[in-house]
Amino acid sequence: MALNPQYEEIGKGFVTQYYALFDDSASRPQLVNLYNAELSFMTFEGQQIQGAAKILEKLQSLTFQNISRVLTAVDSQPMFDGGVLINVLGRLQCDDDPPHAFSQTFVLKPLGTSFFCAHDIFRLNIHNSA
Repeated sequence: MALNPQYEEIGKGFVTQYYALFDDSASRPQLVNLYNAELSFMTFEGQQIQGAAKILEKLQSLTFQNISRVLTAVDSQPMFDGGVLINVLGRLQCDDDPPHAFSQTFVLKPLGTSFFCAHDIFRLNIHNSA
């Protein structure tokens, strides 16, 4: 497989779709469709999760009611297997919590004429300076 020349559009399109679903609690269960039942991995604040059902279980266990998000940067790179590596930097605020910077990295793998999210790493950028 060759490098996908549309990696930038694919990356930005995926990020737009992902956060639109994630940030709407009624739509969040649809995120399961972006992951593979067995081959997808997520690391959420250091917790390792495998498989679409377990990933959705984690996402639905989050207790916030409202989320607002500002994206600072979305950087994408093509991968030699036709996939796309995406790195997101931004700031989010959940309910009445103070805003926090975050980073999230996705690896999209080709599946037919589409993609699935094979890897998803999320981390709040909170530094313990004590």
